[in-house]
Order: sequence, then structure tokens, then C-alpha cells
Amino acid sequence: MSIDMGSRALDVDLLARELGNWRTSSSTGAAYLGLADAVRLLIVDGRIPVGSRLPSERALADVLRVSRTTVTAAFAALREDGYLNARRGARSTAALPPRPALPADPGAPTVSLAAAALSAPSAAVREAFADAARDVTPYLAEVGHELSGVCALRTAVAERYTARGLPTDPTQIMITTGAQHAIGLILAAFTQPGDRVLVEQPTYHGALAAISAAGSRAVPVALNESGWELDAVHAAIRQLAPVLAYFIPDSHNPTGFTMPTDQRNRLGHIISETRTRTLVDESIMDMWLDDAPPEPLAAALPNRRELVLTIGSMSKSFWGGLRIGWIRAEPATLATIASIRASVDLGTPILEQLTAARLLDQREEILPERRALLRSRREHLLDLLARELPDWRPGPGRGGMSLWIQLPAPMSTALSASASRLGLDLPAGPRFGVDGTLERFIRVPYALPETQLEEAVELMARAWRSITGVAVAPDTHAVVV
Repeated sequence: MSIDMGSRALDVDLLARELGNWRTSSSTGAAYLGLADAVRLLIVDGRIPVGSRLPSERALADVLRVSRTTVTAAFAALREDGYLNARRGARSTAALPPRPALPADPGAPTVSLAAAALSAPSAAVREAFADAARDVTPYLAEVGHELSGVCALRTAVAERYTARGLPTDPTQIMITTGAQHAIGLILAAFTQPGDRVLVEQPTYHGALAAISAAGSRAVPVALNESGWELDAVHAAIRQLAPVLAYFIPDSHNPTGFTMPTDQRNRLGHIISETRTRTLVDESIMDMWLDDAPPEPLAAALPNRRELVLTIGSMSKSFWGGLRIGWIRAEPATLATIASIRASVDLGTPILEQLTAARLLDQREEILPERRALLRSRREHLLDLLARELPDWRPGPGRGGMSLWIQLPAPMSTALSASASRLGLDLPAGPRFGVDGTLERFIRVPYALPETQLEEAVELMARAWRSITGVAVAPDTHAVVV
């Protein structure tokens, strides 16, 4: 799907920074081929958004300190390969050549890496449901429609934010039927069909689906190798004036990055300065594995905190079957959402809300064990990949519930299709981006038990061999063809 980027133009200095030492990217020695290869990889990886306008040949030549002939030849090679579109009198725009259709997947998978989620802490959830069954008695005399949520859960969520450094009152909390429901409500309340929504690239695929379903247009700003490129975020907001921005600053899905305090402060200033309404997704915030995250992003705003809507969920922390999420925002903002919510649903089930409140009261006993379990499984997955697929490069992010892995070649979709034929559900990298980029990446969750991770990696290795013809010698780990 192609997104009309309108007037978006790439800043020449930012592009030069992303290109890095592009002169080493081609073994042929021809400078223009090295430049073309570097630009091509940035487009494939989603670092140059499809549809965005590249700088003029003269401007790029000046900042790279090469002849204009070199840039002209590089752009011509990219146009020939389908990575640039050109119109007379206009700058070239980034594109992707059409991909050949892959054969349909026969049969259902036997192992799934589609969801990054743990099973429930059974004993704690059973006990919480039993307690909630007693707590529900006073509500049985009422109609049971709670558009904002029951007081017990709203209070528990508000206390959780206050403890993290963001003073919050229960009136600033609306309970939803999961985080996905919260995203949908916010989009319904504050966007119209055709509106632009700024997103990270890569990002949570469910958010991209919700933006598309709302008729809005996701416009990406790429993460770099260490996290957020806030100069690019600021430039994109100034050029595109998005109606809404969507960020995952804690245990980012899928990269595992957590935004440090200094960047949160700067992003807070950008949001305030540009008056950009921003949706902050904290669904995986509890699943930090090495270092606890900083204060919530909303606490970093010097003013205009009404611009930030923060969502959270019980699904990753406790159990997805609860289908409990929430929105933290100013009361007037929640009133706007409530005014449209009645046309969507009449509230979240009360018994599950009361169960969630009980579990939140026990979070200090439950969550450390779940983090320890994830740490163990993460290390097991890293060991398996190092042994079976040593050419794969897990990214530096280590938070959350999955690894974001760079493949040796842009074959993510082919790998996904091959894995599916072997019985493994492995979503391709482009699912987490806009316009079919991210073909060099794959997301591999480590939430499954170790025996299932072993089976999954064995199937991934078989799938990789089937599409590349490359195998790993079992004793030496040497690559053989």
C-alpha cells in the first residue's frame, strides 16, 4: 500500500547522517554504486519512508562532498531498479519495486511466534477471579454499564501512575476492553478519514491496523540503530502537521528499546511546542528486564499535558484473556472519548475489571517472577540463534518480549512463507512497518516455553536454508553451501 506523503521532504543533513560511510557499501569500487546501495538499503529498511521526496541532486552532492555526476548516476540506478520515482520538474521520491506473489500457505501452523505474550500466572488469576466474584455483588443491583470503568480499578491504575512519578487522579482514567480498544477509541475521537498519524518505524502492527481501519494515514519516522531520531521526528511534525502521533517509549514493540530520560524531555518539548496530540502506548511497560524505565513520557511535558493520552494494558503483564486496558488523560479529553464510546460499546465487563484491580494490588509479588521467566527465555533464545543461525543479528534492544533481528539478506517475507509451509507462524518484518519496507528484519518473541522456542528455531533454520541454500555445519558452525 502506498501512502501519499504530501509535502514531506527529507532533510539533506539527516539523510547524510543516515548514509554513514556509504563509500564502503559496494565492493565494485564505483562511488555511484556505493551511494545507490546505501540509499537502497535505507529504503528497504524503512529508514527512508516510501513516498518521501529526496533532496535535490545538487544539495546531496554538496553535503556528501562528491560530484553531482555521482549523485545523478546513483539516482539513475535506483530509478532503473524501481527504488525511485521521478517526475519532470520535481524531486525523486522513494519507492519499492513490486514483489512477486508468494505461494499460498497450505495448512495451519503448529508453532506460533505471532504473539509476544506469556500465559497467565494461573494461581494468582484464579484467586483474583474468586475474590472478584464476591466483590461484584454490589454492582448486581445496577445496570452494569460503566463507560469510564469501576472505581476500584480506576483508583488502582491511578495509584500506579502516581507511584511512577506522574500524579494521577481516578478521574483521569478510563477503563477499556484492552489496549487495542483504547487505540481505536482515541482514533475515533480525534481523527478523521485522511488525517495523518505519525508513527515510529518499525512499530506495533495492531496500531497500524487500527489507523488504517479508521481511514487515517500512517506516516513513518524510522528508528535508528540505537533508538529514536528526534531531529527526524521534529522535522516530520513540522512538515506534515499530523493530527496524532503514536509512540511506544517503553520496551518498544518490536525493537525492545526504552527511551532515556533526556530524550523523553526533548520529545516532551517537541509535543508542547508543536501542540501535537500524542498517544503513548505503555502496554509492555511492565516487561522491562534489565533496568526499570524512567518516569512516564507525560511527566516530561513542561506544559500542555492535555496533549498526551497514555494507554496501558493487563495483557502483557498478567493475562491477555482479561481484555482489560485503560486510557490516562485529562478529564475533558476523556469526556470527548466517552461521548463517542456509547456508539461503540457500553463499557468493559465488570467482573474482569474487579479481577484486574486485585491483580494490580499484587503486582509487586507477580511481576518480578514473570520478568525473571522472560530473562531466562530471552537468554535461551539468544543461545539458540547463536548456534543455529549465527549470521542473524539480534538488535541491541533487550526490553519487552521479543528480539528484532536483522537478516543477512532482505528476505523476510520469503522466510515467513517458507516457515509457514513448515508449520511455523512467523510474521514478516514488513508487518511492523509502512509500505512494505523492513524486509531485512524479523521479530522473534521469547515468551514461549523453552521447548517450544527450540522447535521454533529449528523450523526457522530449516526455512532459512530452504530459501537461501545455506546451511550451518553442526559441529563447527561454519557456513556451507
